[in-house]
Amino acid sequence: MAPVDEFPPGSVKIVRAGSIAVGVFRLPDDLYCAIEDRCSHDDGPLAEGDYDLDEGVVICPRHGSRFDICSGRPLSLPAYEPVDTFPVVIEDGWVKVDVT
Repeated sequence: MAPVDEFPPGSVKIVRAGSIAVGVFRLPDDLYCAIEDRCSHDDGPLAEGDYDLDEGVVICPRHGSRFDICSGRPLSLPAYEPVDTFPVVIEDGWVKVDVT
């Protein structure tokens, strides 16, 4: 999907996985998590918002809903439905997201 060197520590990169836009976050301790770039509240962009990697939280830029980056669980209103997350593997220097 993308080389590891495109994911510096503390970063997010939005990638396409088939027809899905996915935010791939590199959290502390080289933990990679991938969450769909779509807020469950209003289908707006999610991974383009602010984030706090120490807390593992992404914040929707439209209405401020907070989501757990690795589980997709909503942490605040107005969102109450989770967002899809996807497994990430590092293989031969590449970050790969499995959206199947």
